[in-house]
Amino acid sequence: MTDIAIAGIDCRFPKAADPAGLWDLLMRGAEGVTEVPKTRWNADVYYDPEGGRGKTNTRYAGFIDDADAFDHEFFGFSEAEAEVADPQVRLLLQTAWRALEDATLDPRSLAGSKTGVYVGIMGSEWMSLLMTDFQGITGHVGSGNGYAITANRISYELDLHGPSMAIDTACSSSLVAAEAACAALRSGLCDQALLGSVNLFITPASNIYFAQAKVSSPDGRCKPFSSKADGFGRAEGVAMLVLRRLEDAVADGLPIYAVIKGGAVNHGGRSTTVTAPNPKAQQEVIAEAYRNAGVRPEDVTFVETHGTGTLLGDRLEARALGKVHGVPRDEPCAIGSIKGNIGHAEGAAGIAGLIKTALALHHRVVPMSRFSDSENPRLKLAANGLKLVKEPMPLPDGDVLASVSGFGLGGTNAHLVLATAPESARPRHRTGKADRGVLTVSARSVEGLRGAVRRLSQDLAAFPDADRFAELCWTTNKVKSSEPVRFALPVRDLGQAIAKLDDAAGNDAVLSELSGEAAKTAVGWVFEAKALQGLSRELHERFPSYRRALAAVDEAFAPYGGPVSDRLLAGEGGDPVTFASAYAIGRTMLDMGLKPAWMVGEGVTEHATAVLADALDLSDACALAAGRAPAEPDRRSPRIPLYGDASQAAEEAAPSFVIGIGIGEADGPAPRWLPLRANADELLDIVATLYRAGHDPQWDELYAPDQRVRHRLTPYAFTATGRFWWTRPFDRD
Repeated sequence: MTDIAIAGIDCRFPKAADPAGLWDLLMRGAEGVTEVPKTRWNADVYYDPEGGRGKTNTRYAGFIDDADAFDHEFFGFSEAEAEVADPQVRLLLQTAWRALEDATLDPRSLAGSKTGVYVGIMGSEWMSLLMTDFQGITGHVGSGNGYAITANRISYELDLHGPSMAIDTACSSSLVAAEAACAALRSGLCDQALLGSVNLFITPASNIYFAQAKVSSPDGRCKPFSSKADGFGRAEGVAMLVLRRLEDAVADGLPIYAVIKGGAVNHGGRSTTVTAPNPKAQQEVIAEAYRNAGVRPEDVTFVETHGTGTLLGDRLEARALGKVHGVPRDEPCAIGSIKGNIGHAEGAAGIAGLIKTALALHHRVVPMSRFSDSENPRLKLAANGLKLVKEPMPLPDGDVLASVSGFGLGGTNAHLVLATAPESARPRHRTGKADRGVLTVSARSVEGLRGAVRRLSQDLAAFPDADRFAELCWTTNKVKSSEPVRFALPVRDLGQAIAKLDDAAGNDAVLSELSGEAAKTAVGWVFEAKALQGLSRELHERFPSYRRALAAVDEAFAPYGGPVSDRLLAGEGGDPVTFASAYAIGRTMLDMGLKPAWMVGEGVTEHATAVLADALDLSDACALAAGRAPAEPDRRSPRIPLYGDASQAAEEAAPSFVIGIGIGEADGPAPRWLPLRANADELLDIVATLYRAGHDPQWDELYAPDQRVRHRLTPYAFTATGRFWWTRPFDRD
């Protein structure tokens, strides 16, 4: 079975604003449960310790912060649209963006791709409220609500052309969605998948239901496999994973947290009641998942259980786990449940456990399972080949297997098998001298850009190898460069770059100097037939594109006196050397995506501009430069306009910028003048300037192949200035 890589993760759970915050919460053995905030509902109105009719028996649950915040302008929402859109839709949009960036992908670059979106979800109180407020229904209500919209809106915003669907199997929704996404990747239905889930409380309705069903814990906490287990507490959460076929992820150099090796989904059929767990079905789905993944139960080190903390649920799950894992093995199979930390996230519970497991494999340690210090002896875990993780459990070197369970309220079960990322997918370590590059970040507003610059500075400061900062530059170009408000900083030294970023983040004048707003721009090129040799030697050392162009010139000069590159690099002069230098510089800039609106050549560089404009063959131009042409060669209509002098070009086709190649000073009424005459660093300055103005360079051409290494950077932080929440009363007080 094809392995599936988890390349990117973003999430928000109670008291955990991102994956790093969640990992910290887990490793500290902390919890995210709080009293119901007044901004949700007045707990006093609905609380009854006895759980009487229309009441809930708890005042506690796990809530995420800023659930009402939405950067609507970033995603092109009007205020009227944002006000009625399900906050679950809004949260998923932002989380999807950040997960893609965590996978070192530019979300905008996926337009038109076969990227699928799979969302596990089991409730939408927001939609229920809106659809019963008949006078408040608008056209935006339908397009902003509904399970399908939670997935479809992501596909729409990012122009994704793969499958897009929401899946509801109650508490197993997100793991069932995960299995569907993996199946689609394995079959070729999509080439990449976004796997997400969300669970949000708007009213106390579900709290009341669980109290009436006698499964609600009075203190609002899940106590998995504990003698104190007395029902479960609820939790909010939103999460998104980026999935790729493993071979594709490795080929593209994506970072990988862990690998999904296989899984299974089933239903328990007829049980005592529709909501009663069926331990035989749980046992069967685990065993089937192991068969599908090609692994043995005795090789699985850790199981992230469903583990809700209800007495019946814990007993039946322990029995099912024991039937599979109670085999001869060196150590019992370790078990735990994230619900002890954050509560039961219902439709998002499975993805919470999946993220915990992926992070545990990534960090090679399994966090302790909260409430494991009061293990319920009646479960007889040891006799079933199981043990609770009572303190952080280091994982051994080499390949490690773990798995995750998710069981639905209505009987649909899911189980996934995970493994550590392969060695080939882990970050490469190399040494080499420090090089140069251009750091880029972008946003939709100056304020958003300021925060992005500040975060980039922090990322650079935390980078462990100053000699490899060109890799960070390339990563920012690939991940952070596509929005309209743009910042670019040519980098020669990591420490100086950090200082400049800090300066820009705190000084509007510096930020303005290094940023711009993308617009339609045109660039002219002016060549002068002197002062190119020294520049060319440096370009030859720095840029693969220049070396390729010069090799092509050498081949074309073969009939006319042989290669010219040795003479150029030795500092010799002459028309062939000047031609070769001008052509190679121009070809390098074209390969970098700096296409001109027109070109001006002087002397022998006119032949170079003619070749670059596709008006003259390279071999014919070399004959002219060598003084060896039997007649004047045939010329075609140039693809790029050619002029005799810069003043004429400026008058007839005034561009936004002019690149002066080998020229000391601007000549005539030129617009912004960008000199390229002294050293290769000037080319980085030109690329940065044109990028800020709206050009989209071919960034790979600025870097050697071994510098094109992806590194995770802090994802975009959306503004929290837009606040949208339910304001009409439903007996709040």
